[in-house]
Amino acid sequence: MSSPKELNLSGLYAELNKFGQNGEYERALKTANKILQSKADEQKAFHCKIVSLIQLSKFHDAFNFITKNQKLSGELIFEKAYCQYRLNQPEEALKTVNSEPQLSVKLKELKAQILYRLEKYEDCFDVYRDIIKNTEDDYEDERETNLSAVIANLYIEGSDKDLPALRETTYELVYNTACQLIGRMQYVEAEKKLRQAEKMCREMLEEDGASEEDVEEEVAIIRVQLAYCLHLQGREKEAQGIYTAALKGKPNDISLVAIASNNSVAINKDQNVFDSKKKMKSTSSDGLEHKLTSRQRKNIALNQCLMLLYTNQGKECQKQCEQVAKLYPDLEADLSLVRATQMAREGRARDAAAVLEKAAGSSPSQQLNMKLASVQLLLSEGDRKEACRILRNLGDSTFKPGIVSALVTLYLADNNREGASKVLRDAVDWYERSKDKGDLRLLWRQAADLHMRSGEPNIAAQSLEELLRLNPDSKKTLAQLVIAYAQFDPAKATALSKKLPNLDVQGQDVDALETSNWIMGTKVIKKATKVEQSPGSKPGTPGDELLQKKQKKKKKRKGKLPKPYESGVLPDPNPDRWLPKHERPGYRKRRIDRRYRDVNIGKGTQGAATGASDMYDMSKVQNQSKASPAASSPVAEPGPRQQQRKVQQKKKKGRSK
Repeated sequence: MSSPKELNLSGLYAELNKFGQNGEYERALKTANKILQSKADEQKAFHCKIVSLIQLSKFHDAFNFITKNQKLSGELIFEKAYCQYRLNQPEEALKTVNSEPQLSVKLKELKAQILYRLEKYEDCFDVYRDIIKNTEDDYEDERETNLSAVIANLYIEGSDKDLPALRETTYELVYNTACQLIGRMQYVEAEKKLRQAEKMCREMLEEDGASEEDVEEEVAIIRVQLAYCLHLQGREKEAQGIYTAALKGKPNDISLVAIASNNSVAINKDQNVFDSKKKMKSTSSDGLEHKLTSRQRKNIALNQCLMLLYTNQGKECQKQCEQVAKLYPDLEADLSLVRATQMAREGRARDAAAVLEKAAGSSPSQQLNMKLASVQLLLSEGDRKEACRILRNLGDSTFKPGIVSALVTLYLADNNREGASKVLRDAVDWYERSKDKGDLRLLWRQAADLHMRSGEPNIAAQSLEELLRLNPDSKKTLAQLVIAYAQFDPAKATALSKKLPNLDVQGQDVDALETSNWIMGTKVIKKATKVEQSPGSKPGTPGDELLQKKQKKKKKRKGKLPKPYESGVLPDPNPDRWLPKHERPGYRKRRIDRRYRDVNIGKGTQGAATGASDMYDMSKVQNQSKASPAASSPVAEPGPRQQQRKVQQKKKKGRSK
């Protein structure tokens, strides 16, 4: 016969089972506690209590209870790892999962989720592929959706892994396919997929009877991704409109708000600074560090530094850059640019150049950009010598055509032709030693032009010989070589000139060519046109028509006729009727009879006496006495702000505008 205690436990377990099936986890938790109070070593009751706490999102309590009861929690590897995962401890959760020698399906799925959180996408891809291959149940669509999200991140990271193409039966799969296309920089195709995913999402949720708010909440994620795709295509106005509409909807997802705000600020740049400053506050909400990827967190942190730069908060900008550099060392190069820009704004261009020169980029191209930025700052200060020193110490990048051209220009600006010549020689030597020969013709031609301008035709001839060796059929190079040899070796110049093609001058008028504009200057031509033709010259002299001015034929304006005019009925109107009277042929200027003209009219002010005109005629004024020093001192005119308006005596009636 069973004891009352055993009967009580049986009834409690029945209640516990009932509450668990109905989802009444609060009551199930109370029942499990009653069982454990009566019998502390009940394994099933302990397990039910942990599950109830997890279902109630009391992960901290569940984890502490597991930790305190090591004997009963020995088999609860999944529950322990899940609590660690939900408490944002993915590294500890992965260790807990890996401690199990044989992983079940649910442990494999949890491991895949942990690897995704840790951004170990290749390992996560392998786990999901193994689960899908060896499992058949009702969760196949969910696993395939998660796998497509992993593939999208692999494309973004530029992985060379052989990635499969998945089906597109749900809007989540279509959305992840669009993300994959964005990772491959196929933005037009991605835009089409995102619009398709939005349409499918609305239709599917409306069929399931979801409310309008739930539909908009789900669609907002797709639309923000669509705005990002438009943003990358350069359609910033459309993207900004979508970001603004998404933020006005006030979504509950803080990660969505942060991403939309950050991207909106990226479009604003240094415009609408106050609006951007307000939006950047939403990118630093609590809990975001666990909902965003490291790439997203880096971009937001960098934009926060740029926001301080745009708002001219110099000290805060420098401090923020130092903090971000400690969190993300791979952003050192970008942060150095921000710090250098802030220093340059404060008038410390040389300090900014020093910061950029010492900055270590994550790649050779990034290091080169840092050096070139420092050179630009030094040149803005007029320090060409230091700029040349940096350009000469760029390693193999020094011999790139653009760098060589910049160095030659800077050396010539300082009249250092020897330094410019040395740069060109070193560049040619480097290309001859390197595996990539490149196109040396441009360098040889620059060297030849430089030495010809420097008065060194013998060195220029050597460069032209090398250039001619690379391109033997170039007549231009041969002609330049002849000109160079003519200055120090006429015999060799004569021998080379025989290789040049003969000039066909038959049928050409030599006199006309000599008097043409390309020989004589414009001033000579003008003088020649003014010289009259000598009496003995004949009108048909060659080139005579080039020296004479061609008179432009003035087009005769067609007269306008009134609309009701009928030809033949009335006489033709005067063709000069549109001209002013003084321009018409029959105009005669009116003659004034000077006999009746008063000689005093026009002298002096109106109404003055006749004798007063002598007072105002300065030609009749005799030597006057010198003015006093006080009278000749200049009087300063009042400035615009000192002038006072005349007070109006009467105010006009009327309404004010």
